[in-house]
Amino acid sequence: MSSFSRIPVTIVTGFLGAGKTTLIRHVLMHEEGRRLALIVNEFGDVGVDGEILRSCGVDSCPEENIVELANGCLCCTVADDFLPTIEALLAHDKRPDHIIVETSGLALPKPLVKAFDWPHIRAKLTVDGVVAVVDGPAVAEGRFADDPDAVAMQRAEDASVEHDNPLEEVYEDQLLCADLVVLNKADLLGDEGSAEVVAEIARIAPRAKTIVTREGRIEPAILLGLHAAAEDDLAARPSHHDAEEGHDHDDFDTFALDLGEIADAPAFARRLAATAAAHDVLRAKGYIAVAGKPMRLLVQGVGQRVRHEFDRAWRPGETRASRLVVIGEKGIDRAAVEAALRA
Repeated sequence: MSSFSRIPVTIVTGFLGAGKTTLIRHVLMHEEGRRLALIVNEFGDVGVDGEILRSCGVDSCPEENIVELANGCLCCTVADDFLPTIEALLAHDKRPDHIIVETSGLALPKPLVKAFDWPHIRAKLTVDGVVAVVDGPAVAEGRFADDPDAVAMQRAEDASVEHDNPLEEVYEDQLLCADLVVLNKADLLGDEGSAEVVAEIARIAPRAKTIVTREGRIEPAILLGLHAAAEDDLAARPSHHDAEEGHDHDDFDTFALDLGEIADAPAFARRLAATAAAHDVLRAKGYIAVAGKPMRLLVQGVGQRVRHEFDRAWRPGETRASRLVVIGEKGIDRAAVEAALRA
């Protein structure tokens, strides 16, 4: 469990037919040792996903811990539906060890993640990770959803949906918010087709990790152990709706710095911590190229607390770039921050 005994929550997003329910069912059937709760957001054919998941009949997720929200797209009804449901789950005598949220096929994940930044929620819960399930063949063919007509019908039937984005934009929002992308139905693509879709996902959302699978077969420990604390990382999860929601960020400035290679990782971490103290940097996150090292350095800072680790090898032909996203209070001196980090 995460720090301060907050209950971790995994948000699973993806279009209708991508395989979200199959993925979650696999997790329920194979998870051992943790008591799970599940929130299913669906409408139209009310009760379908919930019934499929109840049919698992597993002790790790008893029927009373499976809650259906059928009043509309969850990202548009967070306050009305989601928060009361969370409070009810937390009031159980046997509180869950981990909560899984299956969003509808139209949900934009970022507004839901934002809810976890509300003080009375973040004191109790943390977003362990956002998982985007992708229909491999549909993306390869440019349809994004297995049945675009069914998605359109779903949109028309839900009066609560406040966004009317093209499928491609919703798909990109799902990827851009994700910590883990599950490329599903890989058996229908073949190795070459899967590699092409993986490359396209990496182009859109380079910060997310991608797993190629079929029938949603993923070890529960991978899906439920991302430790992303996504509510602390909203600025690194851009959305096509950010411009519409700019009023939420009036008190903050965000900018990205392109830095050259550094010579020493621990020394850079100390420099970042000192810069945060001197210039009121609230958050910093990015990837850094370290001279002479074959792997890329992941750097994450919250105030003066800075973590760094090598996360993966640089890919053949990949530019060894260093890019850091910085968040500070309105009026932060960007030039001074950049000068300090380049010193």
